[in-house]
Amino acid sequence: MEGIDHRIVSVNGIKMHIAEKGQGPVVLFLHGFPELWYSWRHQIHALSSLGYRAIAPDLRGFGDTEAPTSITSYTCDHIVNDLVALIDSLGVEQVFLVAHDWGAIMGWYLCLFKPERVKAFVCLSVPFTPRSPQMKPMDRMRGFFGDDYYICRFQAPGEIEAEIAELGTANVLKTIFSTRKPGPPCFPKGNAFGIRTNASISLPSWLSEEELTYYVTKFDQKGFTGGLNYYRAIDQNWEVTEKWTGVQVKVPVKFIVGNLDMVYTTLGTKEYIHNGGFKKDVPFLEEAVVMEGVGHFINQEKAEEIGSHIYDFIKKFK
Repeated sequence: MEGIDHRIVSVNGIKMHIAEKGQGPVVLFLHGFPELWYSWRHQIHALSSLGYRAIAPDLRGFGDTEAPTSITSYTCDHIVNDLVALIDSLGVEQVFLVAHDWGAIMGWYLCLFKPERVKAFVCLSVPFTPRSPQMKPMDRMRGFFGDDYYICRFQAPGEIEAEIAELGTANVLKTIFSTRKPGPPCFPKGNAFGIRTNASISLPSWLSEEELTYYVTKFDQKGFTGGLNYYRAIDQNWEVTEKWTGVQVKVPVKFIVGNLDMVYTTLGTKEYIHNGGFKKDVPFLEEAVVMEGVGHFINQEKAEEIGSHIYDFIKKFK
């Protein structure tokens, strides 16, 4: 955390917390769920030492950024408007974008809606998902994976939050961060996270107790509802992006995923990435890297390697 500055900026009608370090071209880092700006702590130090200005916000609903109450406040147009206002506030026209999980999903929307604001995109874990005009996403997910599929289980407001409260934030975060189970993740009712009473849950090797405590403290303060509302707005994203059906993402992209990632191991993802679908939708996709033996939280599990991957790609555009 040393040398990282923190401030609150006003963007798109909300107060957003950002962490920043360094001078030079801006690298904008977007975190996922259940995470925070803190997920990028290693890369903030790495990129700032290489002549970049690293900026990592807590996204809307997370950490020290405001969390509007309505689910409709978490659609992709709101999040992209937050990000555009943040970029404007930094006094730059373009940024290098680095994003993971929900940050990656919103990163794709930023590249789709405002490609002129993104110089290049390093995307971790979640490839582009083209809009299917035939069926709403939640209907499709239920049909493929059933009602216990984790995204389906996150839909009812307050339900999964109550289960998290009962199990304890630390236990839930440890379980999520340490999982290596191939996708699709299913959360049966009654014990969504498979946590046994009085069972000891080991931390993954890449996360210390001190680092876990940072996450736990922030989620205990904020709650999980803001982050979960991203999942609850999925069908609304589908509705507001009708005119973007079939539109390609025309930004230079490097994609990186672990071969044990629950997204990568979910039905159809590998085929989309490797059999031409991804490249068709993202014509400036330059590389798709699969890291062996690596799970979902790739930017923390392989922090140094991800820092190098980012630098090796974005330095070409300086």
